[in-house]
Amino acid sequence: MAKGKGFRGGGGMPMNQANMMKQAQKMQQDFLKMQEDLETQVYEATAGGGMVRAVVSGKKELATLEINPEAVDPDDVEMLQDLIIAAVNEALRTSEDAAAQTMNQLTGGLNLGF
Repeated sequence: MAKGKGFRGGGGMPMNQANMMKQAQKMQQDFLKMQEDLETQVYEATAGGGMVRAVVSGKKELATLEINPEAVDPDDVEMLQDLIIAAVNEALRTSEDAAAQTMNQLTGGLNLGF
C-alpha cells in the first residue's frame, strides 16, 4: 500500500473512517440532546368528548389525569375506566409519535434500530 494515500500523517485512521467517527459522535450527541428535549415535553389527549384528559411526560409517565365530574356514574364505572385508558394510551401514542418524528429528522429517515 502506498504511503500517505488516504491516510493521515502516515499512521492514523484512513480519512473517511475518521470522518465517519466524527459523524457518529455528533449523531450520538444529537441523539442525547434530542432525548433530553423530548423528556421535557408534555403530551395531552382527551376521551369521551373531553370528559377525561390525560397528560404524559416525554418520559412516558402519567403527569395529570382530569376527570369531569359528569363522567362519574356509579352505575357505569366500566365506561369511566375505558375513557381513562383511552386518554392515557392516546397521550402515550402522541409522545411516541413525537419521538419517532424527531428521530427521523436526526437520522435523515434511516432506520438505525433506535
